[in-house]
Amino acid sequence: MRKIQALLLAVGLLAAAPALAAETHGPAIPDAGFSFNRIFGTFDRASAQRGFQVYKEVCSSCHAMRQLYYRNLTDLGLSADQVRNIAAGFQITDGPNDEGAMFERAGRASDHFRRPFANDNAARAANGGALPPDFSVIVKAREGGADYIHALLTGYRDAPAGVTVMEGMHYNEYFPGHQIAMAPPLSDGQVEFTGGAPNTVEAMARDVSTFLAWAAEPELEVRRAMGVKILIFLSILGVLAYLTKRKIWADAH
Repeated sequence: MRKIQALLLAVGLLAAAPALAAETHGPAIPDAGFSFNRIFGTFDRASAQRGFQVYKEVCSSCHAMRQLYYRNLTDLGLSADQVRNIAAGFQITDGPNDEGAMFERAGRASDHFRRPFANDNAARAANGGALPPDFSVIVKAREGGADYIHALLTGYRDAPAGVTVMEGMHYNEYFPGHQIAMAPPLSDGQVEFTGGAPNTVEAMARDVSTFLAWAAEPELEVRRAMGVKILIFLSILGVLAYLTKRKIWADAH
């Protein structure tokens, strides 16, 4: 009898698994159509630069990017002077000095991106116990990559009828479980771009997703270009090998 009950329970769990998985992972992440997600795609440098501005003015108050240096921004098309000015706008804790004390100084291009909090405990204390994740490789760390980040940033909704959102949480259509501690970080017109680029939530979410995708894999374009060269080389080598084989064995037929 117990074996039969166990078998029925297992069958019931298997039948419920798709529904549970759908509830846990949320709806399918829509394809945002990013250029870098194509086989031979590249990063939109202008979009990535705007995305860095969104990160700097909005996201960096909570989320660190400790694997990036300010000098890396030259790969986005920023000049060395622009990078120096950006770095100098941050106060970096350095030291100890000759007296053994830590001190604050203006940032340099050789510095890591400044952390918003001194340590993880300070970050948790400032965010109701939640630790904001580091954004250095967040696109690689989340299933769906940049499409998921874009969907998350644009997925805040009013909770459907019958759904109770816990205190301190916010309903998000694409977050697993649909309840997220982070309040909607973006609002229309929140960041002003030079040149009059669109600054709606949708546009800023696309820009910052592009920047985070570049930050997670800045060598993507170089790697793809190398792959194309290798494929061309192997194709030519294959043709030469075939023609050589035909020439050597021609008299054997």
